[in-house]
Amino acid sequence: MKNTYTDSGAKDTRSGFGAGLLELGRRNDRVVALCADLTGSLKMDGFKKAFPERFFQVGIAEANMMGIAAGLTIGGYIPFTGTFANFSTGRVYDQIRQSIAYSHKNVKICASHAGLTLGEDGATHQILEDIGLMRMLPGMVVINPCDYNQTKAATIAIAEHYGPVYLRFGRPKWPNFTPEDQTFEIGKAITLVEGKDVSIFATGHMVWMALQAQKLLADRGIEAEIINIHTIKPIDREAILNSVAKTGCAVTAEEHNRYGGLGDAVAQVILTAHPVPQEYVAVNDSFGESGKPEELLAKYGLTPENIAAAAVRVMERKKH
Repeated sequence: MKNTYTDSGAKDTRSGFGAGLLELGRRNDRVVALCADLTGSLKMDGFKKAFPERFFQVGIAEANMMGIAAGLTIGGYIPFTGTFANFSTGRVYDQIRQSIAYSHKNVKICASHAGLTLGEDGATHQILEDIGLMRMLPGMVVINPCDYNQTKAATIAIAEHYGPVYLRFGRPKWPNFTPEDQTFEIGKAITLVEGKDVSIFATGHMVWMALQAQKLLADRGIEAEIINIHTIKPIDREAILNSVAKTGCAVTAEEHNRYGGLGDAVAQVILTAHPVPQEYVAVNDSFGESGKPEELLAKYGLTPENIAAAAVRVMERKKH
């Protein structure tokens, strides 16, 4: 399978969330939205304008927002909460654990401005631990879509899933390359490019980076298989094991700390079922800093060149 993916026009994934939420509002009158004083940043303005009676501005009170959302589910509503990823997880972890996850409440925790690509707001806002925090909660679905179109589709899809969901997306305009009319299937990875030499599992913004790395590797005669792991929990074990059985080695790429994220989720599958060498492309146990998104990705080793280099390293390990 050739790499035919092209950027149809950069769009921010948070706008994909906003578009999906608005469409959901039109489809399902049980969908309600809550925001912690960041309506514009979360692109929830369209929903607020169209359905003011179903929109709740709770102010800078994220813990209260999670409690309200949990309560709304008791009345049969499907609440979507919106704030930055840092405030959606780290600030309110106790409320999510006790009020939402423990009793399996049907709350959709929608988190923008995740990872290094938040940019200039710096380390205090660039949470790199959120995937790990959320995937440890029993029953929590964790989704990290790769572009505008997939984020919109994921937002719509999670309303049909009963139970708590963590939906992670970002701030910057990013290549939009997946189909506009796609159907999002929770827990089903997508093979974007087939290959026989190395499996590259990527999530979120790093999927596009992995596709660019595939081209770099192809120039060297290396056939990389690129798989979009948009759902980190429940993870698609079958897709992972089928791929590594063919290639014999794996690289994971994520805009997250190397501990607790996609890399560890994939490693857990591989180690327990089909051990092969694996390399991580992730932030190496550090906080971020203020800077332009592309500069931060380069500094912290999250570029196509870094992914390609990891692929070469892991293929060498396969030989020994």
